[in-house]
Amino acid sequence: MANIKLKKGFDLILKGQLTSDAITPANASPTYAIVPDDFQGIVPRMDVKEGQSVQAGATIYHDKNHEQIKVTAPVAGVVKEVRRGERRKIEAIIIEPDGSGRQVTHDKTAPVKKLLLESGLWVMMRQRPYDVVPAPDVAPRDIVVTCFDSAPLAPSLMHLLADDVRYVAPGVKALKELTDGNVYLCFRPNEEIDIDDAQVMTVQGPHPAGNAGVQLANIKPVNKGEVVWTLDVLTLARIGKLVKTGVVDFDTIVAVTGEGVSTPRLLKATMGCSILSLLQDDNVHDMRIISGNVLTGFKVNAEQWLRAPYRHITVIPEVAQRDEFMGWASLSPKRFSIYHLFTSWLTPGKKPVSLDARIKGGERAIVRLDEYDRMLPMDIYAEFLIKAIIAGDIEKMEQLGIYEVAPEDFALAEYADTSKLELQRIVRQGLDKLRAEME
Repeated sequence: MANIKLKKGFDLILKGQLTSDAITPANASPTYAIVPDDFQGIVPRMDVKEGQSVQAGATIYHDKNHEQIKVTAPVAGVVKEVRRGERRKIEAIIIEPDGSGRQVTHDKTAPVKKLLLESGLWVMMRQRPYDVVPAPDVAPRDIVVTCFDSAPLAPSLMHLLADDVRYVAPGVKALKELTDGNVYLCFRPNEEIDIDDAQVMTVQGPHPAGNAGVQLANIKPVNKGEVVWTLDVLTLARIGKLVKTGVVDFDTIVAVTGEGVSTPRLLKATMGCSILSLLQDDNVHDMRIISGNVLTGFKVNAEQWLRAPYRHITVIPEVAQRDEFMGWASLSPKRFSIYHLFTSWLTPGKKPVSLDARIKGGERAIVRLDEYDRMLPMDIYAEFLIKAIIAGDIEKMEQLGIYEVAPEDFALAEYADTSKLELQRIVRQGLDKLRAEME
């Protein structure tokens, strides 16, 4: 067992943390939805029509470029709507459940790759480079599984795993059939479990220590021409359950957190459920609802649905205090800054802080303050990489390590950035441009 110690990064401790490990059922969801934007790299081609009845696990659409990659229904029901946006882009496939519990059963003796592709679990993995759904015709050098989430207010993945921990070993065995390299499991200290066929690592340090890409960069970075897959331990357990039972588990435990909810809690639900079924009796007027964490999640409204990876909802104020005395120049000890600009940092201990959704400023020129490097524990020159992406210099992007990164790796740097640049969007555009040029 190896230990990785990271010093760069920052733990953003917000109000609205979970105070209980109890798991209760969510309210019944009137609809469920699949959002194609959750699965980068796939061009959807529909396999069902509006009004068609489907089983849980039935194919909803496949990838135009790799027809064997399929996205499947999380529940049995009727396809209520295929919602389209500009230029007929598919924004969501909405399913109205029928309560029948009908589910596709797969042949568990089939090859692992075929099982994952047919079941839809394939799209829950990502590949470096490009941070997209893996191409089925390329074998990975290694596979990295993150077993904890270090993002603000994120739940413990090992607690969410619960009794399904027994499926981790079969999941590792299945993944080993897909690579000649190593399967790495990265845990927090004192949470690790010994698994045959896996290289067990422990990772210490602040966020983004829980990002699979950060863990990969500190184990064995991705070089040009190499492919590595990443996933979380919950997906790994679902893979193990599939190869053992032939059935995909679409249930999930969702952490509903943030100071905008009355009681932070853990709810048992189904992937793609409605946000309303999770918010229950919470008053979310003038609140920002985020499917995911505050750094990488998607802004949604109460009428929308839980987005992949289906385990976290955060609710924070849109504007915490509309009339602030002295504004940014306030000396209030309640004000928070990552750079110790206010007196709150003198308070002993790390106390939860209140933050709202305001950006508090506009985009401006990049100023060399090493902000990105301090928030990104990877051996790359983050600031220069961002500049190369903005300039569209592919050769420079390659030299500066774009093959190693994903947008989520820059989420904390985006929060800390005094230039207010949308770093995740910039990195996504850079990866898409590079992929288009290379493929």
